[in-house]
Amino acid sequence: MQVIDNDITYMRMAINMAHQAARENEVPVGAVIVHKDRVIARAYNQVELLKDPTAHAEIIAITQAASALENWRLLDTVLYVTKEPCPMCAGAIVQARIPRVVWAMTDPLRGGGRSLFNILQCKALNHHVEICSGILEEDGKDLLQTFFQKKRITGPS
Repeated sequence: MQVIDNDITYMRMAINMAHQAARENEVPVGAVIVHKDRVIARAYNQVELLKDPTAHAEIIAITQAASALENWRLLDTVLYVTKEPCPMCAGAIVQARIPRVVWAMTDPLRGGGRSLFNILQCKALNHHVEICSGILEEDGKDLLQTFFQKKRITGPS
């Protein structure tokens, strides 16, 4: 894991997007994609809003970034996300050829990036992703834990 100068700055942006998700009663996950030190995508989970199980922060950000670059290959980009990508998102990251992913908290129960499934660095796939984890981990973890504690008290909406 190699931390790069702006990792914390961009992760803070992703955490701000996760806060937006929480305000909208979505699971608080946020994502930012940077291309050559310029933010080209910002997104948060919108599964409930869009009634779409694929509307994860990473998927929405990948779509925005592909549109911004006018290319499905997201070369020279970095994806910042507040939680380790699920298997669906990890697959999309590989397909988009994103070279580096940085996440705040690891998800040992559902993680598709490295912990449960190692999709991002799977030798059988044609693209392998550099991973940096644990950037502002406590912030990401606190946000998710607080959200689900409230859910347990108030029930699903």
